[in-house]
Amino acid sequence: MTEKPLTKNIRPGQEPLSLKEYERAGGYQSVRKAVRDLAPAGVTDLVKQANVRGRGGAGFPAGQKWSFSPMGPDVRRPKYFVVNADEMEPGAFKDRVLMEGDPHQVVEGAIVASYALQADVAYIFLRRAYEPASARLKRAIFEAYEGGYLGKNILGSGWGLDMHLHTSAGRYMCGEETGMLDALEGHRAVPRAKPPHPTTIGLWGKPTIANNVETTCCVPHVINNGPDWFRKLGRGADAGTKIYAVSGNVRRPGWWELPMGTTARELLEEHAGGMRDGYAFRAALPGGASTPFILPEHLDTPMDFDSLPKVGSRLGTGTIIVLDDRTCPVGMLLNLEVFFARESCGWCTPCREGLAWTADTLRAIEEGRGEPGDLKVLEDHTVFLGPGRTFCYLAPGAMEPLRSGLKYFREDFERHIRDKRCPWRQ
Repeated sequence: MTEKPLTKNIRPGQEPLSLKEYERAGGYQSVRKAVRDLAPAGVTDLVKQANVRGRGGAGFPAGQKWSFSPMGPDVRRPKYFVVNADEMEPGAFKDRVLMEGDPHQVVEGAIVASYALQADVAYIFLRRAYEPASARLKRAIFEAYEGGYLGKNILGSGWGLDMHLHTSAGRYMCGEETGMLDALEGHRAVPRAKPPHPTTIGLWGKPTIANNVETTCCVPHVINNGPDWFRKLGRGADAGTKIYAVSGNVRRPGWWELPMGTTARELLEEHAGGMRDGYAFRAALPGGASTPFILPEHLDTPMDFDSLPKVGSRLGTGTIIVLDDRTCPVGMLLNLEVFFARESCGWCTPCREGLAWTADTLRAIEEGRGEPGDLKVLEDHTVFLGPGRTFCYLAPGAMEPLRSGLKYFREDFERHIRDKRCPWRQ
């Protein structure tokens, strides 16, 4: 039976575990072990050995990221740890599952990470729309203070930590690491030039480490069970389990905690139950809205960080969005690009102007006003808005589904332009 450390305490349809219930289930043992038996560097070493890679989309090794944080008595204080819970990627809802279903796990992971970094203050930066998660996280933080896991001199260790829940004002840009820090400071969320990196000059100019919710939740299990155990949970080089999700016209849309490296075919056919009657699989975005499409011939590819790039895509958040044969791919891409254009912070010209132009061009094609030269315009934008052309990854991410869509669905685009209408509209 597959171990499911991240979701073992989640009781669908019920309130999450209280502090006492969570402790009886083994909760906060990693905090006790860390502060009593391990040096901060020892915690970081365990996370490195476990090969915990960031579950927010980039896949950067968490332990390596932590090792960039300056340590020692001369470090400017306070030092910060931030849980990035601004889950606004279309198609993604895995972090919501963890925060609503087991908020103490999020708090525990943040405490252990903060101890490894010797942080003084931790923030959970939460998406505004996640109101049930907000209420449950607030209660979990309060109970953690009452239980002695937060505050001064935690468990007699001499180290203390304060934790705050910050509810975001909203915008996709707040999920970008430096944009999130600006928003935490009360400013407009825009990306910062790097270097300097937040690890040395972050929140209010102090050293700051930020990790995704799912990444943070992996940490207690690594401390409790060891890096070898965590690595063996995965099916390939990437370690641990992963919360995968599927949305679209499948029989059972939803989420599942499975070994890292589970194939897209297994997710779609076994767990999501295959396509609904009358629908056929055509393509999918494997990791949320900012990942390139995969086709039926790619379904046996392991859903991990290293395998999907070999077929031209990325793992991203691991949340699959299915495109069926009765949905217009041009309309789907228009919907995505309108979202990205609306969510651009406007800080750099290529993103601010290019995404709006992309959306307008797609809208013209979808509404039957497209011209043959429009495809060249779209192709040019996938270059002009590509990596290295903007301050952050919002625009390059927006171009990934468009670039692959122009490659795989070229005939659909050309038919829209030739017939001056969308073939899927009656």
